[in-house]
Amino acid sequence: MASIPFCTSFDFFIILLITAASTASTIKMPLSPFLRHTSTDHRYQILNNLANSSLSRAHRLKHHPDPQTNAKTNINSSNLPEAPLYIDNDGGYIISLGFGTPPQSLIFVIDIGSSFTWFPCCTDCDQPMNIPVFSPKLSSSMKFLPCDDPKCSWLFGPEIGSTCRDECKSPYGNFPCSPNCPDYNIEYPEGYNTSGFLLEESLVFPQKTFYNILVGCSTNTDGLPGPGGLDIAGIVGFSRSSQSFPSQLGVKKFAYCLISRQLDNPDVSSTMWFETESGSSDTKTPGLSYTPLNKNQVASFPVLKELNYVKLRRIIVGNKDVKVPYRYLVPGSDGNYGGTVVDLLTEYTFMEKPVFELVSQEFVKQMRNYSNTRVYRIMFDPCFYVAENESIHVPELVFQFKGGARMKLPTANYFSFVSATVACLMIVTDSQGDYYNRFGPAIILGNFQQQNYYVEFDLANDRFGFAERSCL
Repeated sequence: MASIPFCTSFDFFIILLITAASTASTIKMPLSPFLRHTSTDHRYQILNNLANSSLSRAHRLKHHPDPQTNAKTNINSSNLPEAPLYIDNDGGYIISLGFGTPPQSLIFVIDIGSSFTWFPCCTDCDQPMNIPVFSPKLSSSMKFLPCDDPKCSWLFGPEIGSTCRDECKSPYGNFPCSPNCPDYNIEYPEGYNTSGFLLEESLVFPQKTFYNILVGCSTNTDGLPGPGGLDIAGIVGFSRSSQSFPSQLGVKKFAYCLISRQLDNPDVSSTMWFETESGSSDTKTPGLSYTPLNKNQVASFPVLKELNYVKLRRIIVGNKDVKVPYRYLVPGSDGNYGGTVVDLLTEYTFMEKPVFELVSQEFVKQMRNYSNTRVYRIMFDPCFYVAENESIHVPELVFQFKGGARMKLPTANYFSFVSATVACLMIVTDSQGDYYNRFGPAIILGNFQQQNYYVEFDLANDRFGFAERSCL
C-alpha cells in the first residue's frame, strides 16, 4: 500500500519559452506554470472543471466524424473540409514560438493528436501589437502558398492543384481567380471555428531557423479561448502525420518532463526537448522503459490515424491483475474502436465505462477499511473518507505495456484529496458507457498521470519511452 498526504490545488497551464539548446541538434525549452484558477475558486470547482475538460477531450478524440467531410470540395464552395483539430480550455499545455523575420512570438496549444498548425493573424496590422497575434506585413519571409504546391493538398486533397487550374481556365463568369491555395475554415465539434489562409514561414529558435514551414494564418476565430480567456492561442499539431509540426521540422524524437500538479509555483519549471539531428539512430535513452509506439493504419477515419497508440497489456491494482477484456486493450480489426493512446491535452486518464468499473471496483475491494463515500458536486468516484490530517493507504496502480514496460504510478498521480477528509481516484469515465461511444480509443492516458515522468516519443524508431523522475 502507498500513502498520500493532503494535497494542495494543482490546476495550471504550462507556458513553454525557448532557450539555448544543450547540443546543436537538441532544442531545449523550460516549461513554466501558468495559473488558470484564482484563489477564490472552490476546490470542487477546480476539480470538476478539469474532469469536464478531460471528458470533453475524450469525446473529441472519440467523435465519430461524418465521412462526407473528407469529400472533394470545389474551391469556390464555402463548405471547406473540416480538419481533425482539438482544443482544450483547461489542463493543457501551451508553447511560445517565434515565426517570421524578425520573429514574432506567438502562443500555441500543443496537440499531439492533430497535424495542422495555425496562429491568429492580423492582416491589416503594420505595427507590432501588445498581444501575440501574427502580422504578415511585418515579416520579410512570409510567402503565400500556391495552389499547385503539394502542401496545399495536405488540407484540400490531391486534386486541389488541378481543380485550381480548371477554375482559372473556366470561361464562365468573371469571378477572380487566385493562384494561391484556398482559404480554410476549420470547424470544431463544439461549434468553435477558425478560418484564414495558408502560408509558409520561418520558425526561429535561438540556435536554429527552420524555413518554409506550413502554417495557417487565421483571420477569424470564434470561441477558441486562450490563456486568461483571450482569443489569442493557436494550435501546434504534434501528431504522427507526415504533415505535422515535428515532421516538418525533421524531429526524430521529442520528450517532456512535467512537474507535479501539486505545485502552484510560477518560479518552478518543467522541460521539453526536440531532437532534430540528421540520420537515424537506434540509441535508447538510458534508464527508460520502452514499448512500441503505433500508428493506427487500418482505421477508416483519418482522425484516428493522427493518434499515438501504445499497446497496454495489463492493469494491476495492488497485487490484483484486473481482467480487462482484450477488445478494449487493442483496436479491433477495422481499427475504429479500442486501444490505448497517450495524450497531452487530456488532464485525467479516461477509461471506457466497462474498464473503469473493473478498476474502480478493485480499489473498493482493497480499501474496504475506509468508508466509501460520494461527494456532493464532485465528479470523481470512488471516494473514501479519511480522518482529518491523516494519510490514506492506497493500492498501487500499474500499467504494463507490450514488451514488459511497467508504469508504476506514484500515488499522487492517481489519488488525491478533494477535501480535508475525502480522497478520490483521479480517473474519469463517460456515464453513457461504450455502447454509446463505440468509436475511438477505449483508454486515454492523461497528463496528470504523466507528471514526474520523463516521457519520450521516439518517432524515428516508433517507440514510447518513460521513467519516473523528479521533474523539478
